[in-house]
Amino acid sequence: MRTALAIRHVHFEDLGSFAAPIAAAGYQVRYLDPGLDELRPRDIAAADLLVVLGGPVGVYEGHLYPFLDEELGVLRCRLAAGAPTLGICLGAQLMAHALGARVAPGSAKEIGWAPVELTDAGRIGPLRHLEGVQMLHWHGDAFDLPPGTECLASTAPCANQAFALGRTALGFQFHPEANGQGFERWLVGHAAEIASVPGLSVTRLRVDAQRVGAAAGVAGRRCIAEWFDGLRP
Repeated sequence: MRTALAIRHVHFEDLGSFAAPIAAAGYQVRYLDPGLDELRPRDIAAADLLVVLGGPVGVYEGHLYPFLDEELGVLRCRLAAGAPTLGICLGAQLMAHALGARVAPGSAKEIGWAPVELTDAGRIGPLRHLEGVQMLHWHGDAFDLPPGTECLASTAPCANQAFALGRTALGFQFHPEANGQGFERWLVGHAAEIASVPGLSVTRLRVDAQRVGAAAGVAGRRCIAEWFDGLRP
């Protein structure tokens, strides 16, 4: 069985709806919690798949969270080698920065359920399954499009919502792994952030998750399953 490492920054931002298609593609998953687990470059380089998940810290905060610089180092090596790598939210920001792109606070936080606008490249690839589907957004930072990559999706507040580097690296600014299950953990874990954003409501987020989360989960599973198909020789 092939091995997959998932770097998880907070426990409730896990693989979500991606867990089933990752297992179906033949990967055995092991989570790594940075700051608690050692990020061994040799182990990460040897993994058949690396997934870097989201979290409430910034790529530029390595002086506060040294594990971020460790993650950037292993990502530079994997991306240069063309090893299969998947990033979500903070994970995509780390991938973008490892590829030479700027990551910085955006003009406003983008939190809630809303569709993404696919580019022409996005419509002919795995992201086509996401078209018209309301996906979860939860970020304050944004990244420039990394050199050599292709933009796959955008929203009005955030021009670069997804990018691909060839067939083997895919980054999502939004959360296609979110399916509404366990969403109460997000509401509790991000309670302070929700309270700090004018007009943002715990009740509204909860209701929207109940209304659209299942469809988002189906679309996310189809998207990532097709991406795995593209990794096969």
